[in-house]
This record gives sequence, C-alpha cells and structure tokens, in this order.
Amino acid sequence: MSIRTRVTDLLEIEHPIIQGGMMWVGRAELAAAVSNAGGLGILTALTQPTPDDLRREIERCRTMTDKPFGVNLTILPSVTPPPYAEFRKAIIESGVKIVETAGSRPQEHIDDFKAHGIKVLHKCTSVRHALSAERMGADVISIDGFECAGHPGEDDIPGLVLIPAAADKVTVPMVASGGFGDGRGLAAALALGAEGINMGTRFCATVEAPIHDNVKRFLVENDERATNLIFRKFHNTGRVAKNSVSDQVVEISSRDGAVFEDIQPLVSGAKGRVALETGDLDAGLVWAGQIQGIIRDIPTCQDLLARIVADAEAIIVGRLAAMLR
Repeated sequence: MSIRTRVTDLLEIEHPIIQGGMMWVGRAELAAAVSNAGGLGILTALTQPTPDDLRREIERCRTMTDKPFGVNLTILPSVTPPPYAEFRKAIIESGVKIVETAGSRPQEHIDDFKAHGIKVLHKCTSVRHALSAERMGADVISIDGFECAGHPGEDDIPGLVLIPAAADKVTVPMVASGGFGDGRGLAAALALGAEGINMGTRFCATVEAPIHDNVKRFLVENDERATNLIFRKFHNTGRVAKNSVSDQVVEISSRDGAVFEDIQPLVSGAKGRVALETGDLDAGLVWAGQIQGIIRDIPTCQDLLARIVADAEAIIVGRLAAMLR
C-alpha cells in the first residue's frame, strides 16, 4: 500500500514528503538521502557561496541519487542581495526539474523557471499569498503554519486553521508545512486538504543531516516550548530554537528604542553556521520549529520516511476506519 496524491504524481516521487530548503543544511548528503528514501530532497541554493558552487553541488547530488530532487531559491530583502539571477541561471542550466521558491516578489523567477519547463513549489504563510503565487504560475503551494521554523509571517495562524483555509481556495496541489514530523501529522495534513507535507526541523535530526551531533541531540532533548520568536519588532518574525543567543536577541529587542542594529551582531548567518558545524550551541542562532516537542530520535532518512508513511496508513485505514459505524 502507498499514499498517492497529485503531489506524488506531479513530482514523480513515491511518498508525499518533501524536505524543505534550509540554510547550511540543504546539501547533497541530505537531499540525496531524502530522495533515495522516496521523498523529495531539496538543495539550498544560497548555502553555496557562488552559482558555480551550486552547479557543482547539483552534480554532486546526482552522483548520490538517480531520483528526483529540487533546489530551493529564497528571495529575502538584503542590503547586499546575492546574485539571484545568476543562481537562477545555474539551476536552469544544470537541468534541475523542480524548484522550491520562497520569499517576496518571486514573479520573475517563477516566469523564468516555468519558461524552462521547471515545476515550481512556492512557500507561503498566508492564504492571500498562496493565491497570489498560484496566479503567478506556481505548480504547488507549500502553506507554512505559525508552528514552523524560519519565517512564519506576521499573521500568527497555526496550521490547523491555515491549511483548510488555503485548501478551500487554492486549486493547485498543496503541501502542508510547519509542525510536521510523524505519521500523525501526515494523516492530519491529508485530512485538512493538503496532498503532502514539507518538513525542515525533523530532517535536521537525521543521520544524514550535515550538521553536528550536538545540534541533533539538542533538537531531540527540546520540547515544544523551546523556541523563541525573534524580529517581531521589525516585522520580519523568525522562529528559532531557544538558546542563550536567541534569549539575548529577545531581551535586547524588548528594550525601548531598540533598533535592528542592536541585535545584528548576534543574528548573523555566519554565526549560525558555526553553531551547526561545530556543535557550539551558544555560537549563534539555531533555526528550529515547535515540532521539536515530538522529535524523539535520530533515524536515517530511509527509516524516518518508512515509519511516517506506515504510521499514516495505519491511522487512515486502521484507527480512523474503526471509528466508523
């Protein structure tokens, strides 16, 4: 038995489970492991220093899997933005067939990807943005609830409401993101109107995730309360794991007259990378969602996906079916 949806058919994958793009984490080791396990692995374009480095990472991933995988391109406001057009060109010229986009004003990127026959998944944190992305031509919407790691938007709508609200209006296939990590979540997402799930934090706590074991154990040991919301004051909310750095960011931000420059040294991506690679949990921010509360182990991606799908099937055809009279 297997779970077949419009998402599995469109992306030509076995299981309706997608690994979200994550800065410093979305490398070939993890993406290939997820794809080999029947899901869709995702490389993170901006983890690579240059477009040529991305080309090499795509080729490296191809040596590790013959299954479909994608590339994430996140467009974020920046004082010195990366060369998005050059990264986009590298993705297209490398023959990638699936791209996950996120961030603001993706129209030119979606247009170019679509013109080259690439399937586009766009990550959104609201129904209005999902509908906008659908009009732009996105093939799949990834709807991201307030529980998620990363940037949950400013509306604070959890998945239990956001997913069905989007499903009522979005006509293209949709995957649910934010707060997913086991078979119960997959079954719930399908019941709410999604056709698959997107997981980030859960994939960080796997054998193949290219981050330090200290970070993986940190995610297992944390509970659902162990996150901080940062950047709220600056209308760019982010959800990160609770550690000394994020605690300090919250405290400084709460002061009267605080400006972003007051916390900027604490929140640099370079320091977050140090935390992930060295296991020094006080070196920088560790991005993680509330799903930490139900992460209990560090399995291989193969074992994780097999378990999620088997548990979801048991819920759908077993527990729930048994309740019918």
